[in-house]
Amino acid sequence: MTAHATDFTWFAERYPVLDEAYCLTHVQGIGADELLRRFDAAPGREVTGLDAVVAAWETFDDGEDETARALFDDDEYADRLLVAVTELDGWALAVEPYGYIGSLWDVLPRLADGTRAVAHFRNVNAVDHFNWWEGTTRRLHFEPLFPGERDGSDADAPGIPELLTACGFRLDDTNAGVNTESAFALAERLTDVRIDAERLEAATFRIGYAPVP
Repeated sequence: MTAHATDFTWFAERYPVLDEAYCLTHVQGIGADELLRRFDAAPGREVTGLDAVVAAWETFDDGEDETARALFDDDEYADRLLVAVTELDGWALAVEPYGYIGSLWDVLPRLADGTRAVAHFRNVNAVDHFNWWEGTTRRLHFEPLFPGERDGSDADAPGIPELLTACGFRLDDTNAGVNTESAFALAERLTDVRIDAERLEAATFRIGYAPVP
């Protein structure tokens, strides 16, 4: 695929809550239920569309998620984050509004067990991370604001700088304003999973409640 940051300028306008803080995690070759299990998440209801996922997160964040209230006491509820999972093109996709579990190095090997995982994350303070793991091997990690500073087994492999540049990253680390969109483009190139608003609104998501590691 030839995805570029300019293909994802719709994201901030279409999903302003997620543009503030999100984590998206792709895991190849497993189903939605298996990905929830790897998150150690208690499954909840199904919803259709990413707008419904955001609405479910807002209800959960307000402490008014009846499904979660039936599953957990107050302390357990407070120690959970909402994750919504769907399946696209042979990959399971987890969306965490205002979440971060899929970006954690002590969780990613479990998510990528026997397969590969690609995750990108941003929080309200503009802290961001991009991860590409295969099993327990961290192949590529960097902050999308600073793609010139990379680590992982493939961080300096032939073709990686060119790949990042083709996605819209600026290797001189002047990426403010394009870092999130470039992360989406890189995830698409690594997974061959096309993300757009139409697909996201047509998708069925299983809501889950994952413990904070």
